[in-house]
Amino acid sequence: MKRSALRSTVWILPIVVALAVLPALADAAHTAKQTPPVKMGTSGGSSVDRSTLYCCGGTLGSLVRYDGVLSILSNNHVLARAGLARAGESTIQPGLIDNNCSATGLNVVGTYPGDKVPLGKNVDAAISTANASVVDGTGAILDVGVPCNTVQAPAVGLSVKKSGRTTGTTTGTVQAINSTVTVQYQKGCGTGKKFTQTYTNQITIAGTGGSFSAGGDSGSLIVSNDGTPNPVGLLFAGNTSTTIANPASAVVSAFTSGGHTFTFVGNACAAVAFKERPLNPPDAEIDYVTKIKESNEAALFAHPGVIGVGVGQADDDAFRAVMVVYVDSGRHMRPHGLPSEIDGIPVKVVPTEPFVAY
Repeated sequence: MKRSALRSTVWILPIVVALAVLPALADAAHTAKQTPPVKMGTSGGSSVDRSTLYCCGGTLGSLVRYDGVLSILSNNHVLARAGLARAGESTIQPGLIDNNCSATGLNVVGTYPGDKVPLGKNVDAAISTANASVVDGTGAILDVGVPCNTVQAPAVGLSVKKSGRTTGTTTGTVQAINSTVTVQYQKGCGTGKKFTQTYTNQITIAGTGGSFSAGGDSGSLIVSNDGTPNPVGLLFAGNTSTTIANPASAVVSAFTSGGHTFTFVGNACAAVAFKERPLNPPDAEIDYVTKIKESNEAALFAHPGVIGVGVGQADDDAFRAVMVVYVDSGRHMRPHGLPSEIDGIPVKVVPTEPFVAY
């Protein structure tokens, strides 16, 4: 989640605020107040997502129907303020961060109905009951158009794209699937206690020619980039080189638990079977490596600095599946001591930074 200082004058004070929170990093087309009907893939969040020092915001990812009611999908830490929000809070567009920390004059696009999927349920997801007279009911997303309403299963090597508040529209490739990752959060907007959440069976994505996402892109819907924009994942965390997403199917399962219904708003188009992949490990090999990974996961996380373990492809042989191990490569990190292979499966070490909720 992106944050900014409460004082509007902060933008002209040199070297006062860290670059990571400056709005200059944001994509103007995705941070501007829209003239209704409001499209998704835009800046937004809770109207009260602020502390005494900062205000925060993320991305309104897509439209869905929850028990038949038109709703906005984003992250729990964006709409529900990581469990601190109360039912009845207004969801605004753009977010406070993009209006000098003031909710005055912004689009009220929805109302938070209460925490439907708390953090700890293996997804970071929340909804806001949409103001149907203000949002674009087709489900249109900036630069993406109307998405498909059928979920696409993630696959190693799948080309994807997203539309988000900070980096706008970017493309990337699924680097690993079935990933277990540890993600850092902070209770409250920029000033609360920090804590870590562990997720399993997640997607990791590498950007095309640069970063796929940055702080403030949390909540973006990730779709397939193959001509039919099927929902693939819900972006919620990452760092400068790697993006983390909940699989779209896991988000659906979380919201339908208990007998509820949940569907993406969009066109009726079938997910394209990812069988034409000329350079990708076969499914049987992915499944085999996943089993080896699961059997050795605890031992891998015991090594210094390991923050993620998934299943991807070898750098020198795209048809071969490998275990991908993400290691925090901070300057003071001890040698990780990871093996080069386990049970004949190569271990691909990816030096990176801590995964942080965006």
